[in-house]
Amino acid sequence: MFENLTEKLDAVFKKLKGRSRLDEENIQGALKEIRMALLEADVNFKVVKSFIEDVKTRSLGQEVVESISPGQQVVKIVHDRLVELMGGTSSQLRFGSRFPAPIMLVGLQGSGKTTTAVKLAKYITKQGKRTLLVSVDVYRPAAMDQLRILGKDASMPVFDAGDVKDPVTICRRAVEGAKSRGYEALVIDTAGRLHIDLEMMAELSRIKEAVQPAEILFVADAMTGQEAVNVAATFNERLGIDGVIMTKLDGDARGGAALSLKAVMGKPIKFVGVGEKVEALEVFHPDRMATRILGMGDIISLVEKAQATVDEQQARELEKKIRKNEFTLEDFRNQLLQIKKMGSLKDIFSMIPGMNKIKALKQIDPDEKELVRVTAIIDSMTKKERQNHLLIDGQRRKRIALGSGTTVQDVNRLLKNYGDMRKIMKKMTSKEGMKALRRGNFPF
Repeated sequence: MFENLTEKLDAVFKKLKGRSRLDEENIQGALKEIRMALLEADVNFKVVKSFIEDVKTRSLGQEVVESISPGQQVVKIVHDRLVELMGGTSSQLRFGSRFPAPIMLVGLQGSGKTTTAVKLAKYITKQGKRTLLVSVDVYRPAAMDQLRILGKDASMPVFDAGDVKDPVTICRRAVEGAKSRGYEALVIDTAGRLHIDLEMMAELSRIKEAVQPAEILFVADAMTGQEAVNVAATFNERLGIDGVIMTKLDGDARGGAALSLKAVMGKPIKFVGVGEKVEALEVFHPDRMATRILGMGDIISLVEKAQATVDEQQARELEKKIRKNEFTLEDFRNQLLQIKKMGSLKDIFSMIPGMNKIKALKQIDPDEKELVRVTAIIDSMTKKERQNHLLIDGQRRKRIALGSGTTVQDVNRLLKNYGDMRKIMKKMTSKEGMKALRRGNFPF
């Protein structure tokens, strides 16, 4: 996500950081490039105009011009303005005092509502609230069956509406059923259309009146860009929504919709979908997203993901190895298997400061077959080779390739990626590296 924008901003900031002082002329040049980068990322043009004017005013302030590191100061200004643009702070779900708390998902057909409903229910359950799912999409063929199947795969209960065909009646019965069975939250998957129409809005209004939802969340498809922002604004105007869940953000290298939503309609993005797995729904943190957009990574989110999948004792042992520069190929394989549980490697690498600047790692986004190949290569090595990669010469590479059913090129690629990772870990754990990380300027 935001890959194109990150690369363009990184190029702009590299020029600024190389200057000993900043004046109106070079700041204007940088802002022109930033403006183009934002527009190419499909950010709303009015939002871009306001953003650039604000950054210009702050950048020409006396504290920046006289700063020891003016380039860094401008980066901080852009970062802070990005955080403000996306809402400032993360917005939590509100459940209110009702029992159960209805959470109503709305949006157009194809935005990913049904999948998101299951992901959201799973998230709420992990927060300690028993959650029930219900589909009121009586129009789309097999819509209710789809929710039932997805719910079963995710071990989430789904309310059975039987032969009832009226969405409002289904909602009322689902609320009563959830209440009688002790559920604390009810996620309602409503019907969508290909386009907004009066009939759909009238039905959603009736459901809203009947169940008095604690939250109405609009599900937006990031791949549709500014159209997602326009549709969200229309839903908010006619129905009144409390926030947005943006899906398919991992598939949109521009990401402009995420930067425009809060400014255009005044409603926060509460969650983002970053993959197909049921766990691939993340709370939207504006500050963390801003650091990722600027190529500074997102260590906090990475740690949270790791805590959910990695054994604490194993993590402590791995930390010691990394600090002592004893991270072996065997550790590398084990970590790949752990990372697999956390999401795609490309997504994980994007959370690590400076990773976006390493060409070899930017290309890594292995599928299941790639993971099997990497594991097979490492398993074909001797224990000594896994402990000390420097032993692996040309002859050994041929033997490993033959034993793993791969090519020497595959082995070379793995060793190069592993070597790059070791270098990064060594720099990150050094005193200079830790200082650079705190400054947000990690040199690679």
